[in-house]
Amino acid sequence: MCGIVGAAARRPVAGILIEGLRRLEYRGYDSAGLAVLQNEHISVCKEVGKVAVLADSVEDSEWPGHCGIAHTRWATHGKPSQINAHPHVSHERLALVHNGIIENHEALRTELQADGYEFLSETDTEVIVHLIDRQMQSGLGLLEAVQSAVPALDGAFGLAVVSLQEPDQLVCARSGSPLVIGIGIGEHFIASDQLALRQVTDRFVYLEEGDFARVTPDSYEILDAGGNPVDREVTMISEAADAADKGRFRHYMLKEIYEQPEAIRNNLRGRLGSDKIREQVLGVEAQQILDRTRAVQIVACGTSYHAAMVAKYWIEGVAGVPCRVEVASEFRYREFVVEDNTLLVTISQSGETADTLAALRLAHTLGYASTMTICNVAQSSLVRESDLSLMTEAGPEIGVASTKAFTAQLTALIFLTVALGRRHKLSAEDEKSIVHSLHLLPTMVEQALTLDPQIETVSEAFADKHHALFLGRGVQWPVAMEGALKLKEISYIHAESYPAGELKHGPLALVDADMPVVAVAPNDELLEKLKSNLEEVRARGGELFVFADGQAGFSNEEGVTVISIPHVPDIIAPIVYTIPLQLLSYHVAVLKGTDVDQPRNLAKSVTVE
Repeated sequence: MCGIVGAAARRPVAGILIEGLRRLEYRGYDSAGLAVLQNEHISVCKEVGKVAVLADSVEDSEWPGHCGIAHTRWATHGKPSQINAHPHVSHERLALVHNGIIENHEALRTELQADGYEFLSETDTEVIVHLIDRQMQSGLGLLEAVQSAVPALDGAFGLAVVSLQEPDQLVCARSGSPLVIGIGIGEHFIASDQLALRQVTDRFVYLEEGDFARVTPDSYEILDAGGNPVDREVTMISEAADAADKGRFRHYMLKEIYEQPEAIRNNLRGRLGSDKIREQVLGVEAQQILDRTRAVQIVACGTSYHAAMVAKYWIEGVAGVPCRVEVASEFRYREFVVEDNTLLVTISQSGETADTLAALRLAHTLGYASTMTICNVAQSSLVRESDLSLMTEAGPEIGVASTKAFTAQLTALIFLTVALGRRHKLSAEDEKSIVHSLHLLPTMVEQALTLDPQIETVSEAFADKHHALFLGRGVQWPVAMEGALKLKEISYIHAESYPAGELKHGPLALVDADMPVVAVAPNDELLEKLKSNLEEVRARGGELFVFADGQAGFSNEEGVTVISIPHVPDIIAPIVYTIPLQLLSYHVAVLKGTDVDQPRNLAKSVTVE
């Protein structure tokens, strides 16, 4: 969610900061601001709304300063407003930006007010800047003041601070919220995501949990949580510089939907033989860990949770291994029993999802045999803190509503299913069949994308609706859940998903001519039961939109619109059937005129609880 950019350079930095914020717009935000040290004072500009509004305000003034910080805010404490936007300032001599949440901010606010500090905002962040200022007034330098203030904070934070007392440097700290240093020549940078800095450098150092750093134009230094100087690996980022360019597409989301065949190819590259998977790509400890695994616990949030729900069907039905799935935010706050030799699997696009990361850290204390993450960001916290990692190789995903990251996660989860299954109920012949299906998968997804014009026409039936119902059975129920989530995320239509067999237990009461019903209907063992469920909808006057296998026996008639899907093997059907549901939600959102890539109230990387 919130984005941080900072720079210390031998040239003016305001333009660099603004461009960095533009590149972080995919995260979702409600306000933006920057602070630059110049002419012995701190120049601050903050605006509610888009980065473009901030950029227009900055262009009206002179901003020659060489050291500064900037931020895009997603409101957690206090409504979106100029006064609540970051940076926050203490006594016109210290400015700070913050990602995360400070849970004990009320107690700290009371303490600081007793010391004479005046609070202007409703935010939890403002306590941090005053805490650091208080430490500096006791005689500490900026880095030492930040180190001294941080132990008083309960919660998650990524911080960047500048001070008039030491105007050629900025200091940052990381606890539960990612930060990266960008390395230049005569200039250094910090950001919450390396994507913000790709226009100025391709060399990065990722801070680890508890790290502090000081950045100047000519150098950077990193201290660990104990205050000891440490070296962190310098990483070269080789993705194409235009990874965040929409190209010929109107929105990032549509671009990313169309990137799915290539993302899946990248995911599979080097992992498949002609008839076997190559599980060595999981790491040197993979064989030992998988050999002793007798059960799987998956934790995830949002779209990743739906991927986990699909995986449960695969891991139990194909691999023959018990599998439990739980929303990460619930996993953290209940008592449960850990079975012997259980592998804990986390799934996250960013690898920084706060609830999922906290669940992993909790799992380390609960007796899980091993941990594994399925993730899209190789340098992320989940990857660094897990025993095994399987990268989805989806490339940068800018649209807040996840598309290619979801199908790449599903592809990786089939790989995990086979790796587990070959140790349990999966025969060599069955593995060969699944591997053959995976080889076909990118082409099958390309075929599904050819339905785009037909789905665009179908979407017109949803443009004036306020509710929709999505149905699926078996492994397709989580696919229907994901379809409903996409529609509600970007079109703001209230959408629900149910296993089709549950219609008669309540949801059928909602069905009428104003409630479109979307059904996912591959030609599998549950097809006939699904057909019976859909007849219940027709009998109540409901309007059906059926995404059906061409061999499933559905036909267009009054009240029934059929979108025919090419026949696909069962194991990859959830991935292929996801594509038309993504396209449906996209076209409905375009018709309704919503902000497709940055839907209201949502953020790309949810790094607060």
